[in-house]
Amino acid sequence: MRVLGIDPGTARLGWGVVEHNRGESSLVDFGALYTPAGMSEPERLALLYDELMQIRETFRPDAAAVEKLYFGQNSRTAMLVGQARGIVMLALAKGRLPYVEMSPAEVKKAVVGYGRADKRQVQLMVQRLLRMDEYPKPDDAADALAIAICGAEFLRFQRVQESARIPLGDRS
Repeated sequence: MRVLGIDPGTARLGWGVVEHNRGESSLVDFGALYTPAGMSEPERLALLYDELMQIRETFRPDAAAVEKLYFGQNSRTAMLVGQARGIVMLALAKGRLPYVEMSPAEVKKAVVGYGRADKRQVQLMVQRLLRMDEYPKPDDAADALAIAICGAEFLRFQRVQESARIPLGDRS
């Protein structure tokens, strides 16, 4: 299963693609989408949408995993991230791509083992899990890879759970 992980943002959006097979993830590619600071919000969102559609076409993921919106101290930042998440959801819907959402703490707990891990700990653990020579940069791309790894495991578990369900009429 190929999973696209996305760490939404308007100025910088992290993305990462992993191939998940038999409980192990391997790196396909990763990066960050940048939008110029002087560009209007609608233009920035249109650029993100176009680039996300290109990533989807290039890597043809089977599913996606997206970080849930985290309301920190800055409500303006939260609004901008919310707009970027809307563009991400639109791109996924247009491609009929199933997705899961996870909070930053859930991703950190799954990947690092500690829900309050810092950026460097996430980068190092992603480097180890994907057997990379160097830790992934920028932070947003490392986060997107962590989201993809966590999402792949969640989706695998979900599929196993669904295949184990017994229809109500067939219980003995």
